[in-house]
Amino acid sequence: MPLFNIPELRSALRPGQRLMGIDPGQKTIGIALSDVSLMLASPCTTVRRRKLSLVAAEIGELARRHDVGGLVGGLPLSLDGSFGPAAQAARDWLMNLSHQLGLPAALWDERLSSSAVNRILIQDVDMTRRRREQVVDKMAAAYILQAALDASA
Repeated sequence: MPLFNIPELRSALRPGQRLMGIDPGQKTIGIALSDVSLMLASPCTTVRRRKLSLVAAEIGELARRHDVGGLVGGLPLSLDGSFGPAAQAARDWLMNLSHQLGLPAALWDERLSSSAVNRILIQDVDMTRRRREQVVDKMAAAYILQAALDASA
């Protein structure tokens, strides 16, 4: 499936469908879900990174259970905004996932999302390192999805 921009992706949804935010980390993939009004993103879960077909089956089950109509994946642009190897790998991975699930997808700039989430978890929540490792990816997915929802409202 081709990649959409966020407003096109929103307009392709049926009423009541949600968007799924995806932060593809190196070890785990953070998953977040929007509410049905497409106003609020919430952390959902993490999926262990492994062969794409296994990951797609797990994410596909979540998508069916929550009536997800589209994916918003994090795009790790370089700090100067350039499209480097990490961004290319994330784009290719999301396109393959989108194709396997039969869901449209869009990419959203995720620069420093994990850093911002870690800062919040340390300063505001005073969370231990071990606990942060358990939640940072799904929180980053929610951070990315919320930014995309806000920009396209």
